[in-house]
Amino acid sequence: MRLVGSSPAALERALSRYRDLDLTYPERGATAGPLPAGYHRVARRAGLGHGRAAFERAAGALLTWQAQRGAGLRLAATAPEASTGVTVVMCAGPGPFGVLAPCRVVWTLQEPDRRGFAYGTLPDHPVRGEESFVVERDSDGGVWLDIVAFSRPNGGLPTLGGPVGRQVQRVLTDRYLDAMRELASR
Repeated sequence: MRLVGSSPAALERALSRYRDLDLTYPERGATAGPLPAGYHRVARRAGLGHGRAAFERAAGALLTWQAQRGAGLRLAATAPEASTGVTVVMCAGPGPFGVLAPCRVVWTLQEPDRRGFAYGTLPDHPVRGEESFVVERDSDGGVWLDIVAFSRPNGGLPTLGGPVGRQVQRVLTDRYLDAMRELASR
């Protein structure tokens, strides 16, 4: 776990440090299938709206990091849109400093009625694991967001704060869902 400045310039400096580092867990891409054992798991599904326009708004927002920004995270990424191999550093916390959460996109999904991505953790992230975000339009026109994650603490301090870390993950997941509902309705 690492504290960093949360200004755009500080996040760009942090981003350059993580561009070539390896993921912190071996089960790369596992959010696309059966989740691995030995991790805390999250699976949430929420309605975002109805119709093609709501789907396109939600998918566009999701792939351009708007769920994370809408959840209150400050970020810098190596590309404006999520695609496999893109590195993103996010910062959570009030004020000029926050907890760093560096990740790399490990898979993307581009189908007519399903779009999304997953990112995996890099060194200094408070947890080790992966999180996926998929927007889907069902056969009735309903638009849904699925968030799936598996994680475990990365280091002594996150391990000691286990229940607190899981609560932070729940809060962030709720914020992602709230942000995406609002973005899909615009």
